Amino acid sequence: MSDIQSPLPGTFYHAPSPESEPFKKPGDPVAETDTIGLVEVMKTFIDVKAEVSGTFDGYVAANAEPIQAGDVLARVR
Repeated sequence: MSDIQSPLPGTFYHAPSPESEPFKKPGDPVAETDTIGLVEVMKTFIDVKAEVSGTFDGYVAANAEPIQAGDVLARVR
C-alpha cells in the first residue's frame, strides 16, 4: 500500500469541478502520471499525481477540505 501525500497546503478536491466525477474510484487502475486530485492554493489549482502504479484504494482526505503539506490524500495498492 502506498500513500499519496499532499505536496503543499491548500484545499483538496477529488474532481476537476463540482459537477464532475472524481478523478479515481476505488478499484480503478492507476499509473504514475495519473492525476488523482487537485490542491487549490490562492485560486491556483495544482495537479496531484499518483507517482506510483497500482490499484486505487480510495481517498483518505475529504473532498473540498483544507489539508497540510504531507497529509495523506489517497492510497494505492
